[in-house]
Amino acid sequence: MQQLNFPKYTFRVKNSENKPLIFDDIRKKFVRLTPEEWVRQHTVTHMLQAYNYPISLVNVEKELKINKLSKRYDVVIFNPDGSIKLIIECKAPKININQDTFDQIARYNLALKAEYLMVTNGLNHYYCQMDYDAEKYIFLRDLPVYNL
Repeated sequence: MQQLNFPKYTFRVKNSENKPLIFDDIRKKFVRLTPEEWVRQHTVTHMLQAYNYPISLVNVEKELKINKLSKRYDVVIFNPDGSIKLIIECKAPKININQDTFDQIARYNLALKAEYLMVTNGLNHYYCQMDYDAEKYIFLRDLPVYNL
């Protein structure tokens, strides 16, 4: 798999029926190792190790309904009160981050109402803070580290 713009992390990887699998600590199972999953696992590990988010507040690949359509978000990190701190949209490294990517996470956020958004393809990371009063997002250099 491709080297990403994250610190070097160690993952449990195996092959099953000639398909590579990676262990997802959040879902507690091996999942198919695709380029997007490689980015997702690095991103989750980075949120846990570099930003100190508790694993109990992290959710991966869950369904949500937007205008009666079923969608799946990549990563959501909750606040201890159950509100949503951060939505993360992961793309494969070969996918360029563009306006469509931001539109996608903005649509998800209509339903989820997160404080922060992150979009990454593993090579480029973009961070935003929501300004609901002005109905816009503000780009940030980085995300805040978790603290109570």
